[in-house]
Amino acid sequence: MNGARYRLASPPEPIVWRPGFGPRYTLFVDVEEQFDWNAPFERTRHSTSAMAAFPEAHARFREQGVALTCLVDYPIVDDPAAVEILRTVVADGRSEIGAQLHPWVNPPFGEPLTPAMSFAGNLPEGLEAAKLRLLTDAIATAFGRRPRAYRAGRYGVGPDTVAALTALGYRVDSSVRPGYDYSAEGGPDFSLSDPRPCRRGALLSVPLSTLYVGALRGHGAGLYRALGRVPYARGVASRLGLLSRVALTPEDMPIGAALEAVTIAVGEGVELLNFAFHSPSLVPGNTPYVRDTADLRKFHDWWSAMLTRLDRLGVRNASLDEILENAL
Repeated sequence: MNGARYRLASPPEPIVWRPGFGPRYTLFVDVEEQFDWNAPFERTRHSTSAMAAFPEAHARFREQGVALTCLVDYPIVDDPAAVEILRTVVADGRSEIGAQLHPWVNPPFGEPLTPAMSFAGNLPEGLEAAKLRLLTDAIATAFGRRPRAYRAGRYGVGPDTVAALTALGYRVDSSVRPGYDYSAEGGPDFSLSDPRPCRRGALLSVPLSTLYVGALRGHGAGLYRALGRVPYARGVASRLGLLSRVALTPEDMPIGAALEAVTIAVGEGVELLNFAFHSPSLVPGNTPYVRDTADLRKFHDWWSAMLTRLDRLGVRNASLDEILENAL
């Protein structure tokens, strides 16, 4: 399975936004269990205790007028305490619950625990749809509303994902991560994927935002991919100010590069920026990105600086409702 197969399975149609919609930004959060990112995949031995930090984080975003699209996976929706926390989040009137599929912890189980099977698009025929159906029903039962937004865990979309999501009534997919290639582990190759939102049938695809900075940024994804074939070339290009890939997340992304990338993107007319982070990063020691209290402080400082820059640039937040209402 690769990015090309995903594109061929459902040809994209460019999105036209209602006049006056942009520039906007949205924030989709991967709300998930804690697990060892370096260990083999396991059905059990995970925790959802980091959700205790979610209310404080939500309060920070709410005070800045930021809606959260919370993409929850099965261990989260299966935890009554986590569900109760998220009910208070969506009570703000703009945030919303979506879905995220981690196949290795989401029943029914019929696949081996291998790296390739951690990408849901690789699952045996019918199993991706079965897992999605169980997850969707569990979310609807817990929150009284069926989820409309989805992200595949590990960005593991496949040729049958669009059909499965459409059948379950989803409206938005945010699984595509342009500029990134997961094929070495058996996952999709998005290295040349179009970063712009588009329609795939009835589904609105809103990729995570990947931007490029540097003197050669006009060559973007193609040059970055080519540099990856030469040892150390990407690092050299970045240090020389020629080309750097920038993901809009505080996780392993320096704020200086992110601010520069956002400023350039807005100046060039990008209408929607899609930010992301993983909920376990709210507590030190759960992800490679927030290892200690100093990292957590940098995480919050990153958001403070970014939200200040977006405000100065006149970039407003967009909830999931507002995205759907303005996509023509």
